[in-house]
Amino acid sequence: MLSQNLRLVRGLLNYGVCRPSLRNFAAVGDKNNAADNANASDVDERHPLHGIRILDLSRIIAGPYCTMVLADLGAEVIKVERPHFGDEARKWGPPFLKNSNDAAYFLAPNRNKRSICIDIKRGTQLLHRLAEISDVLVENYVPGTLERYGLGYEQLRKVNPKLIYCSMTGYGSVGPYAKRPGYDVIASSVGGLMHITGERDGPPSKVGVAVTDMSTGLYAHGAILAALYQRTRTQRGQKIEVDLLSTCCSLLLNVGSNYLNSGVEAGRMGTAHSSIVPYQSFKTKDGYLTLGTGSDVQFVDLCRRLKVEHLAQNPKFKTNKDRVTNRVELLGILEQMLSEDTSRNWMKLFEGASFPVGPVNSIPEVFEDEHIKAIGLVKSLRHPKDETVKVVGPPVTFSEARNDARTAPPILGQHTDEVLGELLGYGPDELAKLKKDNIIQ
Repeated sequence: MLSQNLRLVRGLLNYGVCRPSLRNFAAVGDKNNAADNANASDVDERHPLHGIRILDLSRIIAGPYCTMVLADLGAEVIKVERPHFGDEARKWGPPFLKNSNDAAYFLAPNRNKRSICIDIKRGTQLLHRLAEISDVLVENYVPGTLERYGLGYEQLRKVNPKLIYCSMTGYGSVGPYAKRPGYDVIASSVGGLMHITGERDGPPSKVGVAVTDMSTGLYAHGAILAALYQRTRTQRGQKIEVDLLSTCCSLLLNVGSNYLNSGVEAGRMGTAHSSIVPYQSFKTKDGYLTLGTGSDVQFVDLCRRLKVEHLAQNPKFKTNKDRVTNRVELLGILEQMLSEDTSRNWMKLFEGASFPVGPVNSIPEVFEDEHIKAIGLVKSLRHPKDETVKVVGPPVTFSEARNDARTAPPILGQHTDEVLGELLGYGPDELAKLKKDNIIQ
């Protein structure tokens, strides 16, 4: 009984520190709130989401990518993982880190977070208490899964009426596909993205990275920010649903619009564009170069630099409409010309051009690029077991706010004792019992 009372006192003290983040969009100026998170001690008033706590039950890419973007902006993200197993992405290798044995894949969307291990089937009470003092919960389980464990939206809104509950799924919570699990490549298949990706006469192809997953995460991050802002007026939380298939359909953009409004069905075109010519990659003497002329003025500039000014005056190529109609003939001319020199020499010739142009870089060439180095996009972070790890930092900068990579992706359960002790007031004996009962790790 005494230990329970002590835990209650400790929990209330921490609760008093943390509760303001539940009341406000961002508790700017509340230094005590940042003080309860040792791993995010560098978060300050310049971070837009300083004071916001996120309980992250998501795995793989879409959810973790969303919460990483929010963490970069200063949110405190508590990553809840399955004891002794963790986020599946930890095992998605090779390559793996030497000492922690986490896959390099896992590093990509998990910086600036604290990892705790709780069995969601048996640790419902712990998760309820964490949800009670959190602003946002993010999850990406198949619809209905968390409800079985008392962790659905309707159940948690009774615990915390101001909680913003973001569900990311493959197909949403309604419709004939609702109960299906979803991965990026499956949603890209069903959503038509793979149908329009690849060479004209080749098979369907997927994009080189999980673009549907990441786009879903970005949609979710924007929706969460909107819900946080709305909460400042309503003082109420709400449920957000984001799904991979809807995201993929939204990414069809002009291809979808062309079909819906004109019945025009798109096919695979390699790197070419259905409505702009030229706008694609061309083989050079030593690689590939991508260029695009989105206006007639830019096409004139291209022809001038290639010393074929007469092409710009040819009725077959004078306007973009003409160039689309006579695509094959024009591209044949350009392909022959551009194949006669190296990408580097073409880039020198096109320096200062009005049209966009760039080489098709390999991944090593990307990170050795002088511009990438100049802007300091790659960050090195101290890792608890593997000295340092490198990540691609946030692509967005602010004139006033901070948006940064501060801490390395955590090892499994690195912060379980810390979080449950600081936020819920659990002492060593209680933590030891929870571990013995296999509720936490």
